[in-house]
Amino acid sequence: MTDRPESSVHRPDPPRVWEYTLPDGHRVMAGKTDADNDRLSLKVAGPNDWWFHVRGMPGSHVVLIAADGRMPGRNTLNQAAAIAAYHSKARGGGVVAVSGTLARHVTKPRGAKPGTVQIRKERVFKVRPALPESY
Repeated sequence: MTDRPESSVHRPDPPRVWEYTLPDGHRVMAGKTDADNDRLSLKVAGPNDWWFHVRGMPGSHVVLIAADGRMPGRNTLNQAAAIAAYHSKARGGGVVAVSGTLARHVTKPRGAKPGTVQIRKERVFKVRPALPESY
C-alpha cells in the first residue's frame, strides 16, 4: 500500500464520446478518437451492452447501453447500427454494412494499436447512416 494522497493517483480520462438517446430510452455512445474507442469498447461497455462498427472502413466504436437490463429490439439495434454508419467514412453512402455483437465478445489483440479490436459472434446490420433526430 502506498501513502500517496488520493489526488495523485492517476486514473485514465473517461472517453470523449457523442451521446444519443434513442426513442425507446436506450443510450448510445460513439467514440471520437482511437483511444476513446478503446476505453469505450473495453472499459465502459458492460458485457450485455451491444457494440457496433462499420465493416471494412474507419469509424467510431459505438456502444448501445442495455437500459435496465432490457434486451434491445431489432429496431433499436438498427438505430444504433445507423449511428455507427453515420460516425464512419461510409457516412455519405447508401446502405452500409455494420458489424454488431455483445460487448463481451469484443477483445483487444495483445500489442495492437489503439482502436483495434477483434470480435466474435458478429451480426451484420444493413442500414443507412443516420442520427436519432432523423428517425
